[in-house]
Amino acid sequence: MIREILMIVFVTCSTLGSQLLVKRAVTQIAQRDPVPQGLNWLIAACLSPEVIAAVAIQGIGFITWVVVVSRIKLGVAFAISGSFFYILIALASWLLYGERLAPVQWLGLVLVSSGVLMMTLTGKAA
Repeated sequence: MIREILMIVFVTCSTLGSQLLVKRAVTQIAQRDPVPQGLNWLIAACLSPEVIAAVAIQGIGFITWVVVVSRIKLGVAFAISGSFFYILIALASWLLYGERLAPVQWLGLVLVSSGVLMMTLTGKAA
């Protein structure tokens, strides 16, 4: 099970990394064109090196995810991934983009993540 958990953490981190790359790409596009819209914006986003890298990273994560869900229950895998992801994306957004959450929002993230993990890992099947 340790191997599967490590793969889940890898998938979670690949999703996190790709989302941060997309955020960086659209932020850079918005700096060049403050009111991005239409087909030109979509083309600029799709041709951005960061978006291309994000898609590649997501592809590797998806392949790993296929292996994970072939070995353990989808609900368990998704709960582990989701509970890590919520906290990691908030933390990374804070560190990299200065996006701030109020203490009560951090508490909510911790409670939701903990609850999802507890329900999944300790729950009995009906």
